[in-house]
Amino acid sequence: MDAQLSRRSVLLAGAVGGAAAALGTASPPAHAAAPAVMPPAVVREPVKVPEAIGTGGAVSCVDPYAADVGIRVLRAGGNAADAAVAMAATLGVTEPYSSGIGGGGFFVFHHARSGRTYTINGREAAPLTYTSTEFTDGNGNALDFDTVVSSGKSVGVPGTLMTWAVAAARFGTRRLADLLAPAEALAREGFVVDAYYRSLTAQNEARFRTFPETVRVYLPGGQVPAVGATQRNVDLADTYRLIRQRGVGEFYYGRIARAIVDEVTDPTTAPGVSVLRGEMRLRDITRYRAPIQEPTTSRYRGYELRGMSIPSSGGIAVGEILNLLDAFAARTGRSVASLSQVDYLHWFSEASALAFADRNRYVGDVRGVPVRELLSPAYARERALLFNPDRALARPVPFGSPDGDSAGSPGGGRQLGAPNEGRSTTHLNVADRWGNVVAYTLTIEQTGGSGITLPGYGFLLNNELTDFDFVPLQAGVPDPNLPGPGKRPRSSMSPSIVFSSDGGGRGRHGGGHGGRLRPVVAAGTPGGATIITSVAQILVGYLDRDLDLVDAIAAPRLSSRNGSSEGADLGLATSPVGQALTARGHRLSSQTWIGNASGIGFEGSRLVAAAETVRGDGGAARVVIPS
Repeated sequence: MDAQLSRRSVLLAGAVGGAAAALGTASPPAHAAAPAVMPPAVVREPVKVPEAIGTGGAVSCVDPYAADVGIRVLRAGGNAADAAVAMAATLGVTEPYSSGIGGGGFFVFHHARSGRTYTINGREAAPLTYTSTEFTDGNGNALDFDTVVSSGKSVGVPGTLMTWAVAAARFGTRRLADLLAPAEALAREGFVVDAYYRSLTAQNEARFRTFPETVRVYLPGGQVPAVGATQRNVDLADTYRLIRQRGVGEFYYGRIARAIVDEVTDPTTAPGVSVLRGEMRLRDITRYRAPIQEPTTSRYRGYELRGMSIPSSGGIAVGEILNLLDAFAARTGRSVASLSQVDYLHWFSEASALAFADRNRYVGDVRGVPVRELLSPAYARERALLFNPDRALARPVPFGSPDGDSAGSPGGGRQLGAPNEGRSTTHLNVADRWGNVVAYTLTIEQTGGSGITLPGYGFLLNNELTDFDFVPLQAGVPDPNLPGPGKRPRSSMSPSIVFSSDGGGRGRHGGGHGGRLRPVVAAGTPGGATIITSVAQILVGYLDRDLDLVDAIAAPRLSSRNGSSEGADLGLATSPVGQALTARGHRLSSQTWIGNASGIGFEGSRLVAAAETVRGDGGAARVVIPS
């Protein structure tokens, strides 16, 4: 790797006010200190800006505190991996119900000089004792989903901190200890509670009251914090300091590991309340690794899409959706760019349903997943034989046969039910001055994860193991996503980077680089299984439908996941377009909003950072040198 990837340690003082002071005091953690809510206006609230255009580097995410930290890391000379880790640590403070060191995620890093793209698999893992019947009652019946969610049984071995350690050591230019400093300072000083944070706290208040430590940390004084109050988490600040001083080993081998095991196997609950216990042991944590994996690669017209492979289904399903749209175009002699909005959303819905049928049947943390076949254009052409340009296929559509035989049946498999999947996650994007790019999605699963806060350490534990299918989706059909010893549950997280594979591209996405591979757009979103459809729709809107990136992110979304109905947000279901889709046989289900996306576009010499304008009360985009 080049000079900017060499190892050096630079203090990131100034990334958040007070970081230098926090580094100057090296006292042991004081876990007895209680979190508190201080009067409003003690801490300045940064501004949410959904679009920023400029040069020198860019960041985008859901949160303005994290965006400010990321852009200051870039301005201080850090690279994209450095900024992404510092941003993620900050999101653990300000977006604690969606992320944090109690969870996991997938990190995609593109190294500009070599042209290689790497991914880090930081997905949580099941204990070694888990079997395929772990979430059944002994008679083959699935346990109650909500009961499992808020329990020790749902908690997987966290992978987020290991992901940061691997990213910093392999791709970054700063020590992990320095990258955690801004988040430590922010956790200690506090952040301003906004309406979105308050609403998520209020939605989980009843569940949080099951766990006294969660009440202490996230309901200070026993109340949902008010908008404008300053929320502090001294315990989390001390945990970050402990990790900075003693290293990641403290989490995976030391006192934090032992505390996780104790809490998962015997959760601390309110008097008279009991929850299911987990089976995690210290060996489950000490053996955890976050491996670097090859990305999925697929081609769509003049572009190359790189994403996350198993145990994520994101790169596979997004790639298959795009392949299917290409195949539909070949069948009909029409282009995606030329379609009316009704036709486009009909095409998109049909492609999504077909891809999800295959995803649910074949993708999981198992050997033999037919990744290459699922991403094959020939297989997409085979599946496209089911497509009717005038009428929606009956749901659920059957899965196909990705066996390499393009003369096979386009829908020879059976119809499967739809699995459960939580929707609380967060995503960030970074591009630096050297052309390195990060797309990183991280999660603790449900909003608030398991609801269990690790006593004395200030962070919520995930409920990621509920992403496993509790029982097979269809009797007699192999299910790749049943639990198993050390297995990682299937995910829909889809951090994606698209490149111009021919150096030309089209319009604003092309020119100036000869035949060299170069990034065109990076994007991702939270939203459980809707992540796949949201990311695919954003990419098509930007690459094919002539939308600016901020508009592609803001556009109303349709999420067809091969279930009985299709999610539709921002009034789409009742609009004239929605009514026309209903007339074609689509069953639309109104949702307030789907996802909370962000991305970075690479348009010639300028960077376009973009985030939501409405969803989640808007996101935050920044560039190093604004145009």
